[in-house]
Amino acid sequence: MQQRLVRKKENNMGRKQMFLVLGLVMVMGLAVYLRLWTIDYHFSSTETELLRRQFDLASREAMDESAMWRKRFDDEEDKSSTCQKELNKIKQSLKEDGAAATKKKLDLLQKENIDLLERLESLKQELESEKLKCSMKQKQI
Repeated sequence: MQQRLVRKKENNMGRKQMFLVLGLVMVMGLAVYLRLWTIDYHFSSTETELLRRQFDLASREAMDESAMWRKRFDDEEDKSSTCQKELNKIKQSLKEDGAAATKKKLDLLQKENIDLLERLESLKQELESEKLKCSMKQKQI
């Protein structure tokens, strides 16, 4: 029995030592975990700040580029509308000038036609007079 008691005491001491070692290992594991967590947390917060700054910078660059393209578009639209207005004015003036020029050409052509008709009449009369002269000469011969 005494051996049993001695064995129990030894087993209890061994168990206590084992629990003590297990507890010590758990505390060390917890310390390592907390240390890793704090390192990761600091790294993550620094990385998060860096990512936020990069995102802000990229966002500003994108907005600047968008504004630049919008300005280019607006400038080209202004140029296009100005050119279109000028083209419409020119077309309108050509229509008005074209109508006036056409009327002027028509008047000139009508005058020329009248002159040509008068010239034709005078040539016909001259031809008739020449025919009469020729026929008179032939009758005399």
